[in-house]
Amino acid sequence: MTTLVDYDEAVTQFDPVIGIEVHVELGTRTKMFDGAPAGFGEEPNTSVTPVSLGLPGSLPVVNGTAVEYAIRIGLALNCQIAETCRFARKNYFYPDVPKNFQTSQYDEPIAFEGWVDVELEDGSTFRVEIERAHMEEDAGKNTHVGGATGRIHGAEYSLVDYNRAGIPLVEIVTKPITGAGERAPEVARAYVQTLRDLFRALGVSEARMERGNVRADVNVSLRPTPESALGTRTETKNVNSFRSIERAVRYEISRQAGVLNDGGAIVQETRHWHEDTGTTTSGRVKSDAEDYRYFPEPDLVPIAPDRAWVEEIRATLPELPAARRRRLQTEWGYADAEMRDVVNAGAVELIEATVAAGASPAAARKWWMGELARTAKQQEVELEALPITPAQIGALQRLVDDGRINDKLARQVLEGVLAGEGEPEAVVVARGLEVVSDDGPLLAAIDEALAAQPDIAEKIRSGNLGPVGAIIGAVMKATRGQADAGRVRELVLERVQA
Repeated sequence: MTTLVDYDEAVTQFDPVIGIEVHVELGTRTKMFDGAPAGFGEEPNTSVTPVSLGLPGSLPVVNGTAVEYAIRIGLALNCQIAETCRFARKNYFYPDVPKNFQTSQYDEPIAFEGWVDVELEDGSTFRVEIERAHMEEDAGKNTHVGGATGRIHGAEYSLVDYNRAGIPLVEIVTKPITGAGERAPEVARAYVQTLRDLFRALGVSEARMERGNVRADVNVSLRPTPESALGTRTETKNVNSFRSIERAVRYEISRQAGVLNDGGAIVQETRHWHEDTGTTTSGRVKSDAEDYRYFPEPDLVPIAPDRAWVEEIRATLPELPAARRRRLQTEWGYADAEMRDVVNAGAVELIEATVAAGASPAAARKWWMGELARTAKQQEVELEALPITPAQIGALQRLVDDGRINDKLARQVLEGVLAGEGEPEAVVVARGLEVVSDDGPLLAAIDEALAAQPDIAEKIRSGNLGPVGAIIGAVMKATRGQADAGRVRELVLERVQA
């Protein structure tokens, strides 16, 4: 067992270097090399053709939309777009790779030598250099049945679903990310979040991490000083949440520091991330490129994107996330610190959609950065994973704006929506939460409160309005918070003066 080194101590002893490989499933209608639908959630092994099953004699054809999407990604990442590139066969056997090789790109990627600036929590930016972005196809999906972990170890048997085999992917590979120091986990998280936002802005993918549309392989190595040669790296595979990416980097730094301090050597290997324990475990010894025996794909001709076409694509690129955030901050009137909190919480798109649903920017920010952010933190999930939509928040705020509920009651409605009780309107009706707007019940509650505290009425008549709050509080309690406090105050003053 390796003794973990405290993270703060580990980053004083060693210089961490990270590298990240992000895979994004492209949102095309069909697969990368055949006409099978590239959907999600279909019955197992129904979205397949002879090509995606690797049957003898079947021949691939390149998906033109996937090529366009790859170029869009490359341009947005400030990459050079290759004048000519080709596919290669990456040879390895897994049961979910029916051809026994993956059609990918190796020494001739479609995009290379790029960079992207990522914004960190304190508002500073960190530039991540991109080595390459290349096209490839996804593998199928294994389901390991039996056992306690859902992994192959201890399973009774495995099932393979080839629906995902052949789904178009773009893999973006960074150069070694140096100079981050103790902020390496934060940089890793911010980088993947920046890419996820970019994919959505470009319209090339739904980029839903919980569905595996975006997956990150996180490489970590340690070296004695920034001047030293790079250390041996590990690759933690298929990490699919921002929080997990940050935690995985922190854990690997602490674990590798422990191995090195104990006189051991880091093994170049893949590792599995365990969300429940916050740890990684060994997978397999990591292969180098020569182990995959790459060779040019003989069934596909090279791709030579016309320069005029590339420039047409460049001209159609949408407003990118960083520029969009600056515009939205101005439109919403948020202070720098407020906008930074919204960005760090991953709430920009949620708030934008809530404003589009009719809420004011201030109200949208109040809900997402207040009650909902606290709920997400308690449940240890991303904000967007909560079972509530911007449209529902917009509907909730309309109920407040229309005077049908107050802020206190709105929190109860929010609780009901999160619990799956339906739309805000339905929760209000089912729980009987609508504000009491009939003056009759309010006057009865006011009379009861004044009768219980007769001296308060005399103080109010003499011009001392401080005790009005006590009567309002008693009425709110009597009406279970369903009274309009402003209207209650008006009625109290009228009643006392009368």
